[in-house]
Amino acid sequence: AYGDPFPGIVFPAVTTAWDEDTILCLSLSKLGLPGIRTGIVIANEDIIRSTSAANAIMSLAPSSFGPALVTPMVDDGSILTMSTDVIRPYYERKSELAQQWIREAMGSLPCRIHRSEGAIFLWLWFENLPISSEALYQRLKKRGVLIVAGEHFFPGLNEPWPHQRECIRVSYALNPDLLKKGIDIIADEVARAYDA
Repeated sequence: AYGDPFPGIVFPAVTTAWDEDTILCLSLSKLGLPGIRTGIVIANEDIIRSTSAANAIMSLAPSSFGPALVTPMVDDGSILTMSTDVIRPYYERKSELAQQWIREAMGSLPCRIHRSEGAIFLWLWFENLPISSEALYQRLKKRGVLIVAGEHFFPGLNEPWPHQRECIRVSYALNPDLLKKGIDIIADEVARAYDA
């Protein structure tokens, strides 16, 4: 949903692998058009035919607006230019700003930011957090801030790992004022948890 070639919201250089068994799924939502609900599937022709047939059955009246909008961009290559020159730099700036605000808001709290490699999320690690990230989620939700608790991202572990309950995922794809306010509320709730 975030990688190359489109929308290219992956900050380090990557090389997209391709072979006949690859199915690459892309979305126009990262183009700033989430309501259009248009996906792009790149695969071998048999898979494309099967996917098209299944989509025709599941979506009795699929919109043609998304395909009409993006087809010229695919044909002339401007969809790739938009990825590298507009979308990626936009989200890189948002990531950098969010990280700056997090550092300022957290102050001396034991908060680490996992390296931001793209997408529209940051991972925060609160070492030795006295409550679970799920409990932190519940507290933040009551204050109008939504994050994703880390517990949901570690399936298949045989043994509990403290890290999974000490991390949260935060989206930075918000209005800057809302993002700053949310970060300040997260810092306040984390401070309350450590002070309890």
